[in-house]
Parts: sequence; structure tokens; C-alpha cells
Amino acid sequence: MAIRPTPSGQPQLDLLGAADARPAEVHRLFFALLPDAATRARLAQAAQALKAGHPKLRARWVNPMRYHATLHFLGDHALLRQDVVDAAMAAAGGLRMALFEWVLHEAASFHGRQPPCILRSSSVPEPLQQLWQDLRRALVLAGQGRHVARSFTPHVTVAYSQAALLDVTPIEPVAWRVERLAVVHSVVGQQDYQVLAEWSLQNS
Repeated sequence: MAIRPTPSGQPQLDLLGAADARPAEVHRLFFALLPDAATRARLAQAAQALKAGHPKLRARWVNPMRYHATLHFLGDHALLRQDVVDAAMAAAGGLRMALFEWVLHEAASFHGRQPPCILRSSSVPEPLQQLWQDLRRALVLAGQGRHVARSFTPHVTVAYSQAALLDVTPIEPVAWRVERLAVVHSVVGQQDYQVLAEWSLQNS
């Protein structure tokens, strides 16, 4: 995989050296698969069809620009932890993985205070499962095993319901040619994500 690092921001101090007086921020780090523009558009169409087919579903719909599939969570932090980012980049840098296709063909919900409405496949493609396992192993060896999960349910969150759970619902299949793995930084409550580094999966 080819890496393309991008600059990361740092916490700002005022002229007296005191931290910004705003409420404490929560900086979230995670590995994610990022769709290309065409795949994002197809995912958005599936979300729109889901919304039209469930007019009574009260939900907050995710901006398509935020669509992603989380591969591994790297923790919530009081500031952007460059040491965690560096360890994650080192872990991913040693991976070798070919391009593969992932077909999402159903919608469902997870339980939660605001149940996420998700798009998923009924089974995990073997190359996706292998990528998750290889990255998990590399993160543990890099000292970042604290937050990694023991199981994996790949999905794309398209909405957050106000209460009701969404029954498993077939959707028009969305074929996603998975080409990019990224380390992503977000500040909880803010709209934008920041891609800190990304890798291009290679043709086999």
C-alpha cells in the first residue's frame, strides 16, 4: 500500500500560554475505509431510498461526505495524540493488501441511545476480514491494543434514529471497490473529519 500523509493540527494556546477556555474537546481517532465519490453517491442514493421507504422513521441523517466504514477505533483523547497517530501509521505501513470489492445489500440498526441506521452486507468478505485481522495484530504489536475490538461488523452509518430500531431491510446493492485505508481524526460534536494519513490498496 502507498502512504500519503497529511498534516495534523495541534491544540492552540493563547499569548499567556493558557489553554483555550472553551469546553474540553474530545479528539477521536480511528482507522476507516473511505469511499470514492461514485461509491459515496450510490450510498447516498441507498440512504435516500431508505428514508423514502420509512417516512415515520425519525432520524438524523448523516452528511454523505462523512460516510466511512470504521475498521479500528483508536480511542477518545483530550487532545490530538501524535504518539497514537505515529504508532497507527507504523502499524498500517507494514500491511500488504490487494484491492477488493464489498457489496452492501441491506439496512439495519444497532442498539443504542440513538440507534445507528446502517448499510451492511450479510457476511464479511474474506479480504475485508483479513485486512481487519492483519491491522488488529499490527496495532497490538505497536502497543495500541487497548481499544481494538475482538469482533468486527463492517457497516456504513447513514442515520441516527430518535428511538425506533430499523428492521433488516433489503436495499439496491451497492458495490464498493475498496481502495483506501485511512487514519481519521474527528472532534466530537464537530462536522468535519480530518484524514491524517491514507494508504492506497494495490492491484494484486
